Amino acid sequence: MAKELKELTKRADNYSQWYNDLVSKADLAEQAPVRGCMVIKPYGFAIWEKMKEQLDKEFKKTGVQNAYFPLLIPKSFLSKEAEHVKGFAKECAVVTHYRLKSSEDGKTVVVDPAAKLDEELIIRPTSETIIWNTYRGWIHSWRDLPLMCNQWCNVMRWEMRTRPFLRTSEFLWQEGHTAHATREEAEAEAQKMLKVYADFAENWMAVPVLQGVKSETERFAGALDTYTIEAMMQDGKALQSGTSHFLGQNFAKSFDVTFLNKENKPEYVWATSWGVSTRLMGALIMVHSDDNGLVLPPKLAPIEVVIVPIFKGDEQHNAISAKLQPVIDKLQELGVSVKYDDSDNKRPGFKFADYELKGIPVRLVMGGRDLENNTIEIMRRDTLEKENVSFDGIVERVKDLLDDIQNNMFEKARKYRDAHIYECDNYDEFKERVKGGGFYLCHWDGTEETEAKIKEDTQATIRCVPFAYEQTEGIDMVSGKPAKCRVIIARSY
Repeated sequence: MAKELKELTKRADNYSQWYNDLVSKADLAEQAPVRGCMVIKPYGFAIWEKMKEQLDKEFKKTGVQNAYFPLLIPKSFLSKEAEHVKGFAKECAVVTHYRLKSSEDGKTVVVDPAAKLDEELIIRPTSETIIWNTYRGWIHSWRDLPLMCNQWCNVMRWEMRTRPFLRTSEFLWQEGHTAHATREEAEAEAQKMLKVYADFAENWMAVPVLQGVKSETERFAGALDTYTIEAMMQDGKALQSGTSHFLGQNFAKSFDVTFLNKENKPEYVWATSWGVSTRLMGALIMVHSDDNGLVLPPKLAPIEVVIVPIFKGDEQHNAISAKLQPVIDKLQELGVSVKYDDSDNKRPGFKFADYELKGIPVRLVMGGRDLENNTIEIMRRDTLEKENVSFDGIVERVKDLLDDIQNNMFEKARKYRDAHIYECDNYDEFKERVKGGGFYLCHWDGTEETEAKIKEDTQATIRCVPFAYEQTEGIDMVSGKPAKCRVIIARSY
């Protein structure tokens, strides 16, 4: 890597600093003037746009439509659902006034005390309350159901400890909110959307995930069940990467959302909500990247192929460009995003290091000797392997290589995760080993007391009751009481 880019901290030296360095040096995001907020830079936002585009397609395949609801929520709305407000009260940002005025000396601005709001407004931490207040006017009969809306927006949760993408006070996300005539339909919808998230994580992000259901303590505020996908980062910690909630009738009762059933009798509707956020960017970085920078799966890379010509003089430049242009055209026709970098303001070595840092999956290089020999250098970012190959058939070779990189990245991450999932029935052993990361399959007696003790002793939490593992009865390693299931326990972000 070029000297200019050597400052990236090594993962083994300081994983947290490595992550922060990478976010900054790969031009993904930077800190904003407001604590806990970030500026997502064009390259980072291009990755998020590709995520958003694909997820939006998958949502719409299920019948979901996009809508938009207000940023500001009357404080009284949050008071209508007790568990919900309890879950978000400490994170709410509150708007109390609507006007500023100049100070007496005219040098600063101050809040105008005469412009105090009659009712304080909450900057949305999530939108269940404002949406269910709206749904009351939209739902009247069974013919209006199911009602399935999604919105792409920002939310605000006043976090004390922040890190770009992983946990910020303001972040981008989508939140789906659906209403159904029966409990069965709502539960099926919540589980369906979990599978949509899992398929996206694995098939597009190349991130293997465990699907499961949260414990009562860890579930979303106001939900009856929270389903989750949990991913393992390279340091062995868990990252909750998407959640889908079965809300029962709690919000319908709080906001009096009823419908007339086919027997013309009133019933409360059944609800779900589900969401993923720019936290997925954090997962993408931490699951795949290395000490040289980002490693991006081709399906989400803003640039899938970069082509760098190395030339002396205009004549050679023109000859190489003419040779490469049909390749660029054919790749673009196949839907592959290509950048042709024939700029002469940076040395080739700097370009190579920069594109490595930004995780571009495939790099092609052609110089004067390649032009004479009808060859081209090809490098894959996931393994850093490179070779000189015949120029003939290069389009097909690149297309096949992109598919191979996508599959290889998933398999590498899956093997790493599976190698770090451990069955454990001894609490002393668990307390020591969990410090080094990993997912631990442990019997749990189902009590909040045991869950709280694990968290207090180890900073690890119950991530979920996983669907992928056969549940067997056993003995809880903490309490010694009978247990009916094994749960995944891990430290997390």
